[in-house]
Amino acid sequence: MKERLQKYMAACGVASRRKCEEIIKSGRVKVNEKVITELGYKIDPLIDNVYIDSKLISLEERKVYIALNKPEGYVSTVKDERGRKTILDIVKVDERIFPIGRLDYNTSGLLLLTNDGDIYNRVIHPRQQINKVYIATIRGIPTENEINRFCNGIDIGGYITATAQFKILKKMNSNCKVEIIIHEGKNRQIRRMCEAIGHPVIALKRVAVGKISIGNLRKGEWRYLHENEVNYLKSL
Repeated sequence: MKERLQKYMAACGVASRRKCEEIIKSGRVKVNEKVITELGYKIDPLIDNVYIDSKLISLEERKVYIALNKPEGYVSTVKDERGRKTILDIVKVDERIFPIGRLDYNTSGLLLLTNDGDIYNRVIHPRQQINKVYIATIRGIPTENEINRFCNGIDIGGYITATAQFKILKKMNSNCKVEIIIHEGKNRQIRRMCEAIGHPVIALKRVAVGKISIGNLRKGEWRYLHENEVNYLKSL
């Protein structure tokens, strides 16, 4: 469907529609190979190429930033070769989004999704060392020595983990609930660390990534990040 040239330019993020009209009248705009100076000119965005000062412009994709409380039984990918349910069976938006990091199949909790590649790279880059907070139910009650081993770096099979934080929140007969904070993201890392000290995970949930918290989102619910949360990610 055809639309006015200045409207298309504004949608591409060039400038306001009025400013785009001034740019057109100044002779700086080409449609395909033709210089356009008339304000009533219409284009077909699917066919026509629009250039400003010889630079091709295109529609600016709306950037979205989403927090999901991933339930157990979903994979943190956009597609699964084994036919399992993915996070995109829950989060349905027009934009092509992808997860920032992953949670394993049996882990629930906070997962961030976006279509902003720059934010994705900022969050996952190892130099950021962003804290990720988990609540786990584990078998048994760890001793002080076991907790120290966990916190000071432990071998999880050819890899020594970085320092971590571990706090017992509640003792429940033969099990306990704990808070764990790490800044790495190795495959099944929390589960492997707990197994290494002899206290395997029964249930695991991520509740925060840096300054972004899961809040009162229930399993399977999602929301767009607030402006202050987006600004935090952009500040990393």
